[in-house]
Amino acid sequence: MLSPGRTEAIEKYFEVVTDLQARGFVVLVHDWRGQGLSHRMLPDRLKGHAEGMHPFLEDYQALLSHFESRLPKPWIAMGHSMGGCLTALAIGHGERRFSAAILSAPMFGLNTGGRPKAVTRLLAQAMVLLGKGGDYVLGDPGKPFVSDFANNALTHDQGRFDRAFAQITACPDLALGSPTWSWLKFAFQACDWLAKDSAVTKISIPVIVLGAGAEALVDSAEQAAVTARMPKGRHQMVDGAFHEILMETDALRAPFWQAFDALAAEVAP
Repeated sequence: MLSPGRTEAIEKYFEVVTDLQARGFVVLVHDWRGQGLSHRMLPDRLKGHAEGMHPFLEDYQALLSHFESRLPKPWIAMGHSMGGCLTALAIGHGERRFSAAILSAPMFGLNTGGRPKAVTRLLAQAMVLLGKGGDYVLGDPGKPFVSDFANNALTHDQGRFDRAFAQITACPDLALGSPTWSWLKFAFQACDWLAKDSAVTKISIPVIVLGAGAEALVDSAEQAAVTARMPKGRHQMVDGAFHEILMETDALRAPFWQAFDALAAEVAP
């Protein structure tokens, strides 16, 4: 069960799907609501919007239930960034059909660019209360995709970077811009739940978390702290990797696949 990160569409993960199929796995991959070719919740389809975490979790449960008869077991959950956060939330909220999970740079904590997190959290809450939840954070629509490889913080692999940019150029409907205040409120809510709720300490399956050593988008310290709350959580840093470990160079992708293969041998021999 492969769950992409914020802004990412199914199409971006075809290489990863091929890697999994080569290992003998059936793969279910999806577009979260509000991105890819799923329904966009606001008239401006570039707005990265959310209305709390529960609609995402309900979608996730519906997706698993719809395809359950076509998915041979055991199941392994895989998620990147926001997708890793929501995967952990689903398991913490009682999803018991998975035998293990492996997460790439999951959003267990936000990097707020030097702004105090407590202030940023309160500001997001206030803007939603004021009816501004659908506005871009700080009024910045951002760009659907950064086209400047030299200054990107996602991957060191220009071929994979260019491929993702070419997909959006070919199909602009895949594009997503900056988040809204309501999305930011959701992100803090999700991270806070993982950091504080006792349900996380009752997750019984192995959860492998790969953190990016050159991370610029999520908080690696909070990522490690949340992983430590899971009884079978294991946190491993990929030294030198930017945020998108699965879109990195082959050498920087290798630690992820080594961890995946070891996990698969453990739960799906």
